[in-house]
Amino acid sequence: MKCFSCSNGDKNDEPKTTKSISVRSSTSTSTDREARKSGSEFNSQNASDVSTESCTRISFTILSQRPSNLRVFTYDELRTATRNFSRSLMIGEGGFGGVYRGVIRETEDSNKKIDIAVKQLSRRGLQGHKEWVTEVNVLGVVEHPNLVKLVGYCAEDDERGMQRLLVYEYMPNRSVQDHISSRFQIPVPWITRLKIAQDAARGLVYLHEGMEFQIIFRDFKSSNILLDGQWNAKLSDFGLARLGPSDGVSHVSTAVVGTVGYAAPEYIQTGRLTYKSDVWSYGVFLYELITGRRPLDRNRPKNEQKLLDWVRPHLSDLKKFELIVDPRLNGRYSRKSAQKLAAIANRCLVRHPKLRPKMSEVLEMVNRIVEEIEMGIPEAPIKSTPPKEANGKTLGEGLKRRFVDPIIGENRWLAWRAWRPKLVTSS
Repeated sequence: MKCFSCSNGDKNDEPKTTKSISVRSSTSTSTDREARKSGSEFNSQNASDVSTESCTRISFTILSQRPSNLRVFTYDELRTATRNFSRSLMIGEGGFGGVYRGVIRETEDSNKKIDIAVKQLSRRGLQGHKEWVTEVNVLGVVEHPNLVKLVGYCAEDDERGMQRLLVYEYMPNRSVQDHISSRFQIPVPWITRLKIAQDAARGLVYLHEGMEFQIIFRDFKSSNILLDGQWNAKLSDFGLARLGPSDGVSHVSTAVVGTVGYAAPEYIQTGRLTYKSDVWSYGVFLYELITGRRPLDRNRPKNEQKLLDWVRPHLSDLKKFELIVDPRLNGRYSRKSAQKLAAIANRCLVRHPKLRPKMSEVLEMVNRIVEEIEMGIPEAPIKSTPPKEANGKTLGEGLKRRFVDPIIGENRWLAWRAWRPKLVTSS
């Protein structure tokens, strides 16, 4: 989990007056600055982020009124669980603060201990109080095998200021990005990558279509997809999430935030957010799984820094396509399934959001790929002479139509060519 740097626990052992805050019942709309002053008011959304077109939608504040099994921790409990937020237990850092591994006792059985990940809000972080409250409100009411479980939270104020912490289930295999970006020597096997794609799609389907309200992730990326001990993938970090538009409204207008390389072009250009923005991000993620590369990598040669620009010339030819597949796989992958996964990615990367599939449709396509691999359906051999299709076109031309054409918008202009450097990066 790519997370954040933060201050350690208190160095002074003198007793302090501490005020514990009830987050779930709060409906305040105070600003971060006001929250730091009072410590008793919470905002679940920034009014400046929402236009009049979308202010009739369900508020995250309403979600806070729903029943929740979240456990409320004291700061001292979490400080003890993480050995005073020891640097040796830090497992990640990013825009929010530091993430530490810890151990707590279960409420039902005090003799049983469970591993947890504790994320601590840093006052110097890029994200703040609003994102913290959003995370509590979202994960406090949603539950799915492919969403990281929020165990509880801590909200206390004293003379040191706000203490805001989130407590998650511990994910021992860290993030997908940690493995795909060559941080670890052993590459993720191809079938595992397909199942990660499957799990991530399931998580998005639940957020988009599985409840009476819709949640738009808005920051879908490989560092926000964590892996448990059995390599099941779970979506995490919902601080930038937004509720989808209400009936009769086409989109939610918000400030443009997210991560460069993943955000949909229409969102970057207009600030109009729909669930199809997550579909675009998922398409980018599929190319990460195929290539083992990040969407934007300044350490590579200039013509290879932008992933989508780099893969495009390789999609219309079978031999060229093999050049973009992660070399760390050493050829141990199904060429047919890799090509099909690229075709799904390109459907997600159509310039016009209305033409992109829903995540439930994407999941069905990914499911078929996984089923074919598990059933061992043989692949047709590649012939040296390009065969003709029924319409007389060569197979190469057919592949170009399947892989390349879907990601070309009006006037045959690539969607990502229209990007502008307006995005605020959230690590």
